[in-house]
Amino acid sequence: MLHVDLIAPIGKLLDRHAKERPEQVAYWDASRAITYAELAGNTAAIAANLAKAGVREGDRIAIYLPNGVDWIEACIAGLRAGAVIVPISFDAADGEISYRLTDACCGIVITTPARKDLIAKISLGAGISPEMIYAGREAQHDGLSMADLASGASATPLDPDDIDSTSFIIYTSGTTGRAKGVLLSLRGMLWIAAACWSPIGELSSKDVILSPLPLFHSYGLNLSVLSVLAIGASEHVMEKFSPQQALELLQSGKYTVFPGVPTMFHYLLHKAQESGIERLGNLRLCISAGAIMPATLNRAFEERFKMPLLDGYGITETSTMVTMNWLRGERPIGSCGLPVPGLAVRIVDPSSLEDVPFGEEGELIVRGPNLMKGYHNKPQETAAALRKGWYHTGDLAKSDPSGYLTITGRIKELIIRGGQNIAPAEIEEVVIRHPHVSDCAVVGIRHATLGEVPCLFVVAKRDELDLNALMDHCRANLSSYKIPEATHFVPEIPRTGSGKIMRFKLIEALNQAS
Repeated sequence: MLHVDLIAPIGKLLDRHAKERPEQVAYWDASRAITYAELAGNTAAIAANLAKAGVREGDRIAIYLPNGVDWIEACIAGLRAGAVIVPISFDAADGEISYRLTDACCGIVITTPARKDLIAKISLGAGISPEMIYAGREAQHDGLSMADLASGASATPLDPDDIDSTSFIIYTSGTTGRAKGVLLSLRGMLWIAAACWSPIGELSSKDVILSPLPLFHSYGLNLSVLSVLAIGASEHVMEKFSPQQALELLQSGKYTVFPGVPTMFHYLLHKAQESGIERLGNLRLCISAGAIMPATLNRAFEERFKMPLLDGYGITETSTMVTMNWLRGERPIGSCGLPVPGLAVRIVDPSSLEDVPFGEEGELIVRGPNLMKGYHNKPQETAAALRKGWYHTGDLAKSDPSGYLTITGRIKELIIRGGQNIAPAEIEEVVIRHPHVSDCAVVGIRHATLGEVPCLFVVAKRDELDLNALMDHCRANLSSYKIPEATHFVPEIPRTGSGKIMRFKLIEALNQAS
């Protein structure tokens, strides 16, 4: 059932909660907490003062802050001022920051005083001069601060009613190269709260969420910022994910929901096994998205903690979720669930665009109210991705007769060895089951006669991994043509904030070494 009351302008959602639950803490982090009444008042003042300072509807505001209440307050205030929010990872490289600021034409950057000189250097090099606003305890000593903007407002905020225009420019994960700016509306983002998190995850104002998700990413922005606000829940925002800290916090019994990405659940399970922990406080639900969840990890997690870990599939271009497993009823482990109600999906042959039969692999295409408006300043890429109302994901999937989908890889990642297709995820699913493997990734490398062959990268646990034993494990569980032709031991697998493998970085490292 679609909870349509969750789809509304930000100002109206805040007014509702400020009246119904004024003293309830909306968000807190290690430094500060903010109630719904305070959030409504602060963001109204900041938005009004931004307008006084010259911010107009459609202007771009970059948020370059660590995870925390300041990040959320800046985002909500910017939306109430009618601005377009451009999140930037606090761990982004200089070139990534420069690209986003210039590509999105950001006139304001909200950051910390500690990053003042860095932004000034990047701006000088890029030939831009955005205004800087500072957040944090020391912000008032360095120029215009969020605290300054939160006080002394005599005007009311713009609070635009239009929720269909662009509200966010979210840059893609860049798993295959340079990121693209995805144009998303507030309606599309809140539609996910109304069609997925509230009815499927059964999130309500009674829930207390512990979130380690990076807020600059569409998954974190959607669930941990906008959906928590729309639903009226409470949330503790972790600045960074730490399995030890997460376990300690969960043992307090305060939390009911924990969202994450597969790698987080892998490390959480491993740390719990080391510590002998078999309960996660009063959690009723864990949610995984952002990358493919290995079936073995899903099963091991649920068996140990006796609670559901629901896997879903989402992408930035669809305002996050496309499919989700439900709390009620049976579900095939390893599947990313059923299409979110109200969303149409098809699995088609990439060449003919004809629907493939159940159980056969094809490209997943999507249509619904949560689709992006397009890619910023990239009309050709937009036209290639959005065709006749359908978004072509580039992801390979298959469906069973009950409609449950399984993501098998990406078209561009598919390894074609002598005419035989190999999905990297299939090999990774086998390798990660080895008891001495901590993480892994597979890429295709050129071969003189076969075209491409799989190459394996492995992170070993405490240097205990024997290569011959690992290959025996692969041969026992994979067809001969899927056995990796080469294996490299690495300290870590490069991943995006949502946990997706950045295979192009592994390929670059191979090319540099050769």
